[in-house]
Amino acid sequence: MKDALPTLFAALLLCACSTTARPPSVGYGRYLEPIPGSITYGGQPRTRLTKAPVGSIVPHQFFDSFGHKVYETYVIEPDRSLRLVGRRIDYDIFGDMDR
Repeated sequence: MKDALPTLFAALLLCACSTTARPPSVGYGRYLEPIPGSITYGGQPRTRLTKAPVGSIVPHQFFDSFGHKVYETYVIEPDRSLRLVGRRIDYDIFGDMDR
């Protein structure tokens, strides 16, 4: 029984792990998906940024559903759509001091 216990424990740990092909929700990369509050959540905005040069960076910040401050970075594409290139979530562990 003592020999089987570590094997059983290892099997339980491996079963608890799951691999997903979902892109990360925080960081910088090509495959960030919009979250509620993002400019592109639910599709591209109706108005196009016609005066901003292609490649311009558009910063955006909002509070998510948990009250954390989210900072997003977008880049204007040649077709005037916005591409989400970065997201940072500020987890304020000492409470909401800046509100």
